[in-house]
Amino acid sequence: MTARLIGLVAVSLLLLGACTTKSAPPSGKVRLIEGPHAGDLAASVAERLRTSAPAGRSLLVYVGATWCEPCRHFHDAAEKGQLDAAFPQLDLVTFDSDVDAERLELAGYRSNLIPLFAVPGADGRASGRQIEGSIKGPGAVADLTPRLQQLLQPSR
Repeated sequence: MTARLIGLVAVSLLLLGACTTKSAPPSGKVRLIEGPHAGDLAASVAERLRTSAPAGRSLLVYVGATWCEPCRHFHDAAEKGQLDAAFPQLDLVTFDSDVDAERLELAGYRSNLIPLFAVPGADGRASGRQIEGSIKGPGAVADLTPRLQQLLQPSR
C-alpha cells in the first residue's frame, strides 16, 4: 500500500511539474523567402500570405537588386539576424527588380526607387501601401527600420 501511495505521489508531482513548467517562447526572426522565378507572381504571394497570416506573421513583398547598395545592406542585416528584434514575425518575399520587373508590374508592384517594401492584398497584388528607396551606406538599415515599422501598422 505504501509503495502504491508513493507511486501515485510521484506521478502526481511529475504531472504537476509538466503543467507548471513554462517553455521559452519561440524566438522570432525575419525570414527572407525567395519568390518564384516564373509563373503568376500575385498568386504565389497570395499563397505565401495564406501560410504566414495564420502563423501570426506579417508579410511584405521586398524588391531589390544585386547592384543596389541599400538593398545589400538591408539584406545582409536580415540574414545576420540584426533585424530580428525589430521584426520578430516578419516574412519578406524577395524579388529582383532586374529579373522580375515584368511580373512585378503585372501584379501592381511599381516603384521609382528600390528597395521596395509593399503590403500585398489578399489576392497577392499590390495594395498601394508601400515604401521605396533609402540612403546609401550602412545607415540604410537605420533609415528603413522605422519606415518599415510604420508600414507594418494596420491601415486606418
